[in-house]
Amino acid sequence: MKIVVLERNSVGPDISIDIFNELGEVTAYRNTVTVEEVIERTKDADIVVANKCPINKESLDGSKNVKLICEFATGYDNCDLEYLKSRGIPVCNVVNYSTDMVAQHTFTLALAVSQSLSYYDDYVKSGKYSAQDRFSNFDVAFGELAGKTWGIVGMGNIGRKVAQIATAFGCKVIFTSVTGNSTVTEYERVSKDELLERSDFLSLHCPLSDITRNYIDKDALKKMKNTAYLINVARGRVVNNPDLYDALENGEIAGAGLDVLEDEPLRLSNPLSKIKDSGKLIITPHLAWGSVEARTRCVQGVYDNIKAFQEGKPVHVVNGL
Repeated sequence: MKIVVLERNSVGPDISIDIFNELGEVTAYRNTVTVEEVIERTKDADIVVANKCPINKESLDGSKNVKLICEFATGYDNCDLEYLKSRGIPVCNVVNYSTDMVAQHTFTLALAVSQSLSYYDDYVKSGKYSAQDRFSNFDVAFGELAGKTWGIVGMGNIGRKVAQIATAFGCKVIFTSVTGNSTVTEYERVSKDELLERSDFLSLHCPLSDITRNYIDKDALKKMKNTAYLINVARGRVVNNPDLYDALENGEIAGAGLDVLEDEPLRLSNPLSKIKDSGKLIITPHLAWGSVEARTRCVQGVYDNIKAFQEGKPVHVVNGL
């Protein structure tokens, strides 16, 4: 079988994908972005491995041999699932490979922005600390996680891991179910409005869908405490970026930590690019999932998905085939 890896660098050039050679004839491209590139590169493919590039009727209609789509990810919003189902092409994702790392980064962002770490690191390294006459400095106030209310949107594997860690910090955990189908009972479930109104920290761990697109917009932000922090490690378009910019500039919330944006890489036209104060906004370049361990597990997960398909027992199929 001909295996075409469209976005080899999405798992980083430091992580080997040589194990795919055991499964077929592999052609790997560092990155694929446009529909035209997908059309050209998949025309003879049996199996396509992708991440963010468009996999839909426009890009794949001429690729008559394609039998399987594998995602280098848990998310699959780059795929037109109904179109692929109509062609009998299963779409397989990789699950649970980055749960620990995304949860870890959630708190990295929350602590960095709420504790003003960048300010105090610069304070010391600039020489200001050496010049002062006391051993401590509290110019920018900060607080504890203990006793705070931690709100969660999306109580899946990552959301539950975050809830466990927040509880260990001494937080009260509340959550809302976007679909209304959550079976989680160990944490208090509330409405979206109550979540917004009560949360001191609000972290997002939901997939992108018609329901969650712009889930956090100007109306939602106005309902949050002006002392609250928003953390997004889900999908960029779950948060309306211009609305978040306005909320931060107007002091409607205290700060935000983002690992994902509406368009990636960050465009200079995105108003969030104007905010340089790390005590108000911290942005990382979509790396929350990307520890060495997690990326290695991701590659192994894709290998396992391809192998299972070849053995006639496909797993982790997300489009109902």
